[in-house]
Amino acid sequence: MTIGLLSFEFPPDTGFGGIGTYTWYQARALAKLGHEVHVIAGLTEPCPQLRHTDADGVHVWRYRSVGRAMHAFARLGRHRLWWSQNRLENAVSMHAALCELRRTQHLDVIEMPECGAEGLLVNYLTPAPTVVKFHSPARLIMPTYDIRRADHILCSLLEQVALWGATTFTSASRFLADEARGRLGVRRDIRVVPNGIDLEEFDREESIDARRTFNLSPDRPIILFAARMEKRKGIHLCERIVTSILTRYDVEFVFAGQDLFGYLSGTLLPALRGRPLRGKVTALGKLDLRHVRACLRQADIFLLPSLWENCPYSCLEAMAAGRAIVCSDAGGLPELIRHGQNGLVARTGDADSFVAALERLIEDRDLRERLGAEARRTVERSFTDVEIARQSVACYEQCRAQMA
Repeated sequence: MTIGLLSFEFPPDTGFGGIGTYTWYQARALAKLGHEVHVIAGLTEPCPQLRHTDADGVHVWRYRSVGRAMHAFARLGRHRLWWSQNRLENAVSMHAALCELRRTQHLDVIEMPECGAEGLLVNYLTPAPTVVKFHSPARLIMPTYDIRRADHILCSLLEQVALWGATTFTSASRFLADEARGRLGVRRDIRVVPNGIDLEEFDREESIDARRTFNLSPDRPIILFAARMEKRKGIHLCERIVTSILTRYDVEFVFAGQDLFGYLSGTLLPALRGRPLRGKVTALGKLDLRHVRACLRQADIFLLPSLWENCPYSCLEAMAAGRAIVCSDAGGLPELIRHGQNGLVARTGDADSFVAALERLIEDRDLRERLGAEARRTVERSFTDVEIARQSVACYEQCRAQMA
């Protein structure tokens, strides 16, 4: 089968988050199964001709439109309608790139995310069957950001219109499949196909001594928070969590991720100054994937206090590393972490609930090791990249049959 994957996000040029990570793993896994895979990805700078590279048996095409439409969309940014601007630019660029590619390549099926509105034109103007996979719809996640209401409404509408033209749907979690039915008005079947991770690639990666590289404590247990420092990821809960733990335990909190809104530098760290703390806090800033994984392998506990999640790669990576995980019960996280079996689940938005879970793990090394080992086994059983690719192919074949 010849498969097209549309995603503005795709490393390294536009590998901003989980959708890009998913597309990267999915493309390579499909290629391992013998399929021909073409990824159409975005660029941050204009590029009116398809730019082609080959990577691990995957054809990667990058494109960004130029012209009057793109200049018109840029005006939205001047009115702080940034999310809507991004969706319209994606829609035009992806359709133009796909039209160019289809002059020389036949695609049996095309998959794209809902977040980004890549299918706003493609789903209506392309004869190939299309699959939309739900990752993080704007209508559901934008309330956690400080954005204009007009941007929320317009961006949500653009994504919604893009959905209506798809042949079929998948979702990375049962949670989001239910949300799509109940809050996005999707009346067709939604097949749950989780995200997958390449354990062979993860395990053979060159080891980096994170404690030495980042001057972390050689002996203190490490509690790692690795995500964007934003409200949706629960960073605002960390002042209370960190203060409560460090006043009683000699551990080190390590924060890795972009502090885009200045919470870490402007709120958390200043709040800790002058307090009688037994442990310490280290802020590493934004790291590349290799160094994030190095920190994971050195960490004793992975902290994920998100307010909203689907099937996050931050959790899957921590599971692959065999870490003890404390996560919220938000969204699809309980589909990955079963409380007391392969991690601990705290109440969303409740800092004291996270403190209690962390205390259990700090005081019980055997529990940490048992939960971490079972988390790794969970990935081996259910979330490998090739297994998820096989499930996706079954969905693609069903999608093609619908169009036949």
